[in-house]
Amino acid sequence: MNISISGHHISVTDAMKSAVMDKLEKVERHFDQIQSIKVILSLDNHRTETSHSGKNNHKAEAIMRVAGQEMFVQAYDDDMYLAINAMADKLDRQVRKYKTRIERKSRSPKRDLPPIEIDDNLGVGVA
Repeated sequence: MNISISGHHISVTDAMKSAVMDKLEKVERHFDQIQSIKVILSLDNHRTETSHSGKNNHKAEAIMRVAGQEMFVQAYDDDMYLAINAMADKLDRQVRKYKTRIERKSRSPKRDLPPIEIDDNLGVGVA
């Protein structure tokens, strides 16, 4: 799995990188067919429901690629580490939902039609 961590309007510290890697291990435990994850940590100067004061908000977003699909999540908070935690939780939920969907598709049996028997007296009939 290829993980890239970058910053936008913020310098990414080793502590931030290790926090992201620790949280993404949980996601990888649930689903091992992940091709790549791109994480972008940034300072965003816009209002959200978590911060009505208009302060600089920390934003963590991730783009994860699996076979045939791309998942995107983002989380805002006044603390970068809380934003990273929320982003990882959202990504984990999406991965579990995707995995469940894949398992259900592979488990669902194809509907077999009953064999047709021919009765000499009546013609065609269903057994």
